[in-house]
Amino acid sequence: MTTEKRRAPAGAAVLRGEITSAIRAAVMQELAEVGYGRLSIEAVARRAGVSKTAIYRRWRSKLDLVLDMVSAAAGRNLPLLDTGSLLGDLEILLHVMARALRHRLASQIIPDLLAEAARNPQIAEKLQAALDDYQQAVGRILIGRAVERGELSPDTDRRAAVDLIVGPVYWRMAISRAPLELDEVPRLASAIVAALRVACLGPVRDEVEVSPPVASSAAGRRS
Repeated sequence: MTTEKRRAPAGAAVLRGEITSAIRAAVMQELAEVGYGRLSIEAVARRAGVSKTAIYRRWRSKLDLVLDMVSAAAGRNLPLLDTGSLLGDLEILLHVMARALRHRLASQIIPDLLAEAARNPQIAEKLQAALDDYQQAVGRILIGRAVERGELSPDTDRRAAVDLIVGPVYWRMAISRAPLELDEVPRLASAIVAALRVACLGPVRDEVEVSPPVASSAAGRRS
């Protein structure tokens, strides 16, 4: 009995996973150092230790390479663990966000891509899709669980709730560049829970108070 090794068809490029991973890592490093505007395929290839051809076999251009990276980041599963309470769930999420935003690459790449999105509709579209996916996941899972437990009203505006959860951490760490210490997370989580209970209800319906006309009331008193 003989065993034959399968070979790729003649002329077909075999895309090795370790090379793809090296290219992705090199892109992240280059983005952090020089930004999207100055990013070049040549520099990525040099940092990854591969040829430019290896990159062009996988992506047609610098834009495709960066958009693929954004899409991959958007598809990652969120660590939305069920602790049994909204407060506990929020503390875990805030810890994860703070750790991710403390990373040098994230703190530099995210603001740069947001700035580039203002000039590039394709990047803007990918970033918006990533944001929408994130908001929908947090709203569906984390806020949905809190509604099921009775911790939040069924009328909670989930999009506004996610903004209230994510906004303070992102503003502080990515915009203001101020650290969020670990011992601050429980206090911030408690403040967010309190705010969610009063600030994220759905639109309030206008109630029209119906009262008898003044003239009719006066006529009734005279009769």
